[in-house]
Amino acid sequence: MPIKREMLVRRDALDQLAINETLAPEPGAGELLLEVERIALTANTVTYGVVGAEVGYWNFFPAPEGWGVVPAWGFARVVASRCAEIAAGERVYGFLPMASHLIVTPGKIGAGLFRDMAPHRQPMSAVYNQYRRLAPDLPTTPEHDALRMLFEPLFLTSFLIADALRRADFRGGESVVLTSASSKTALGTAYALRARSPGVQRIGLTSAANRAFVAGTGLYDAVLAYDAIETLAPTGATVVIDFAGDAAVLAAIYARLAGRIAHCLRVGVTHYDARDRAAAPLAPRPVWFFAPDAATTLIGEIGQDAFTLAVAAEWDGFVALAARLVRVDEESGIDALQRIWRLQVAGQAKPDTGYCVRF
Repeated sequence: MPIKREMLVRRDALDQLAINETLAPEPGAGELLLEVERIALTANTVTYGVVGAEVGYWNFFPAPEGWGVVPAWGFARVVASRCAEIAAGERVYGFLPMASHLIVTPGKIGAGLFRDMAPHRQPMSAVYNQYRRLAPDLPTTPEHDALRMLFEPLFLTSFLIADALRRADFRGGESVVLTSASSKTALGTAYALRARSPGVQRIGLTSAANRAFVAGTGLYDAVLAYDAIETLAPTGATVVIDFAGDAAVLAAIYARLAGRIAHCLRVGVTHYDARDRAAAPLAPRPVWFFAPDAATTLIGEIGQDAFTLAVAAEWDGFVALAARLVRVDEESGIDALQRIWRLQVAGQAKPDTGYCVRF
């Protein structure tokens, strides 16, 4: 069997890493051995580690006590199969470990999907346990695959945020303020808001270093650096979508817009190093947005086919824009994985670069 290499992360110190090497396990009856080809590393990938204990992301790929294997989105190939319906050589796309190999137990197998039925994964949302089967004749290019890994999972969250707010009539708000406006999920959300709710003002907050990039996307009506929050002047009542997870930034927004915040959604923690700052109680209280729950609710209301078509219609337009905004940087090997991970954790990744790693 081949050597399995995986990157372990200290759960309480995400910049502390270890590499574990073992023989890749042989698949048991009904199982597949996947060989991971490529994964994407984004600010959202770091969020999986930051909230791993609260949300359960550490549970997908078990690791020794105190350590974790961070999930990422990417592509893999079946290199050994003991499942009659899925042959070795087939490629799949889905939620993968930062590791070279993974055993899955396929169930609910269809022409285009299967679900990993491994017992330890069942308490988690089925959205993360599904793997898309990629037919050999499916048109694809390395650039197309990279954009899918980098943006597609995040854009689904973006679509759901914009849809939920629109259906709730923005809680009476006329403007939306998005922190960490350079992050890929924020960009997708701004795009979805512009597409389906053009009358709602979109204001992006970002670092001074990223302000020019964010303004250049054309997705926001106004872009401010964090040190200019005192000039924030949205139209009417405001919805805040917090991707940064920075208590000081959120407190400054609440102070500036006292009495004018209609609703606040917490989505990410791109400001990883600021997460533990003491925070005063805020009113209205920020509410965590969990995309799988929102997807389940919407699918229940409109049906799977209508949901898939609605997301696909907006994804096609967004990915065309994303291809112009972001340069794909793909590197190979476990050393590159460690370096890019540390870059993301430190908040030093370039907003105009999409980072991918090939094993």
